[in-house]
Amino acid sequence: MATTAQNTMRAAVVHAPGGPEALILEQRPLPVPEKGQVLIRVHAFGLNRAEMFTRQGHSPGVAFPRILGIEAAGVVAAAPGGEFAEDTTVATVMGGMGRTFDGGYAEYTLVPASQVKAVHVDVGWEILGALPEMVQTVWGSLFGSLRLEKGDRLLVRGGSSSIGLAAAAIARHHGAFVVSTTRNESRKQLLETSGAQDVLIESGAIAEEAQRRYPDGFDKVLELVGVTTLEDSLKLVKKGGIVCIAGIAGGKWVFEHFTPSGTIPSGVYLTTYASSVETFKAMPLDEVAQLVKNGTMRIPIRTFSLENIVEAHRMMDESTAEAKMVVLID
Repeated sequence: MATTAQNTMRAAVVHAPGGPEALILEQRPLPVPEKGQVLIRVHAFGLNRAEMFTRQGHSPGVAFPRILGIEAAGVVAAAPGGEFAEDTTVATVMGGMGRTFDGGYAEYTLVPASQVKAVHVDVGWEILGALPEMVQTVWGSLFGSLRLEKGDRLLVRGGSSSIGLAAAAIARHHGAFVVSTTRNESRKQLLETSGAQDVLIESGAIAEEAQRRYPDGFDKVLELVGVTTLEDSLKLVKKGGIVCIAGIAGGKWVFEHFTPSGTIPSGVYLTTYASSVETFKAMPLDEVAQLVKNGTMRIPIRTFSLENIVEAHRMMDESTAEAKMVVLID
């Protein structure tokens, strides 16, 4: 094991729910792996809204204190079961990280070997840190739930989120015509640079304008705002089309009143996507990372140090990053 010279690590720990300042940087015991587990020396991890909700106390079943973080990228420090060689570059997501056990907001993270994926391309840590959770969500939503095909007209509702930006980039790369929404007109160029071929300014009710521009409707809608705009999104899909809800950027978890027959048009399909280790293991992470590195796929990334984790979470609270936020650890 490469880490026997030390027995502690730096970590961002939440002791009780609260604002960004609830993240406390402190020394924690270095985890000791058993067979079936992998100890990863973390070099980068992406920030996700799910972690913001956990920090605020909205994730059921989370016991504090807790090291947050549902993803991480780094190198194998130890794998007693022999699943990975020491120093192999790897990434990991979900599976209870940052919720049922300590996650990626630390110099080291200990995870089940079953949720670790080896990386075989030479890209910067900022790219590798940005992609695992974001791309598995986009990949599962687009190609699993929405069954996106070349030539489909896709609406990305909530397009200025990191998931929305990545969805536009990946969908366009696969031959879809992409229309994205944003509440802020100043972000129009950001969305177009990432892959959107048209942008609708979000008001919570865009059906009238969308139907004027696209009277034939959309084949697929990726709904990232959530239940606050879902009913409006369902009006925009052509018969046989699919709406996938895969985000809650609107901050609301449930419908106050939901009548299926009155909300879902006949012949339109409503589905969801929930992040999974299985999708992460199956997605082409190496391919996407290489496309981002060479500029074929443009996904904006903004980096922070572990010491600036509070600032990063504050930006996430305020939705001002306009990029996927990544923490780099030396």
